[in-house]
Amino acid sequence: MRYEFVEVLNDLIDYFLLGDIRLLQTWKEEHALDDDVASEFISNDSGDQAVQEGIVIPLAGIENYPYTVIFTLADETPELLKPESHLQHQRGGYVLRIENRQLMLFTWRILQNFTDAQIRVLEARYRQPGRPQIDLDNGMYEVEILAGEVLRGAYYEPAIEFVLKRTEREHATADMDMNYRFTVDSQTY
Repeated sequence: MRYEFVEVLNDLIDYFLLGDIRLLQTWKEEHALDDDVASEFISNDSGDQAVQEGIVIPLAGIENYPYTVIFTLADETPELLKPESHLQHQRGGYVLRIENRQLMLFTWRILQNFTDAQIRVLEARYRQPGRPQIDLDNGMYEVEILAGEVLRGAYYEPAIEFVLKRTEREHATADMDMNYRFTVDSQTY
């Protein structure tokens, strides 16, 4: 199964985050982090710990383009591995825990005021069609991230694809580079 979202923007910060946002909120409370989770993540090892525990996956180097975001489940051929696509990045080793049946791609700015009220506002906004969120069974998932360009009509569009597979593994691999930059060189923009 594949889910596709178009014109997803980075909120003018070169970062996306992937995760179950309610699980991240619970994790923030369990670790007594400040509401400015962005500052916490860059000033101590809490960000690294959240990634290692499968709470969130960071994507750095996100240029200010409108992206096509794709979630691919099961054994379907990823869109970015098809011959007409231009694959530029392919990285595995990520794990993600889902506990609230929701997987969401969100921007760094959300972490700057990470309160229950702001999360409710974000969730309401994400209920509108076209927002990069899918319902997903609870459990652990291996995540492979692909980035590059997909052909849409006569143009190549910058794209990020998340290939998700259920797993029993609970932690990210030790050789995973959390600072890897998923910068896409766009022919269109």
